[in-house]
Amino acid sequence: QVQLVETGGGSVRPGESLTLSCVVSGFSYRTGCLAWFRQAPGKEREGVAYIWEGDVTYLVDSVRGRFTQSQNSYARTVYLQMRRLEPDDSGTYYCAARVDCSSGARPRRPDEFTHWGQGTQVRVSS
Repeated sequence: QVQLVETGGGSVRPGESLTLSCVVSGFSYRTGCLAWFRQAPGKEREGVAYIWEGDVTYLVDSVRGRFTQSQNSYARTVYLQMRRLEPDDSGTYYCAARVDCSSGARPRRPDEFTHWGQGTQVRVSS
């Protein structure tokens, strides 16, 4: 059974950094896809970062250059390093997985992912 547990959220000031971690169990990095989503109050859940086919990574325009993602397959953990945080980065961040991610698939929408963590809150405020 796939389980995802996020940690690392917190309250920071604009310009500061945070690193989120997601421990993934019951999941194959070779055949699955992973993603980070975030959701601010009153807004739709939006994708932030993706890992497809284990090593194809993608960051959305709003965070590219400030966020980076990495993974430690041995530790079954993916990371989202967030720098130069802005108030608009505030929200609940979720780690998501899709177990069956065929070669060439590039899922991006929340409804394309089948397993979710409980989320971790990020608040950026002066």
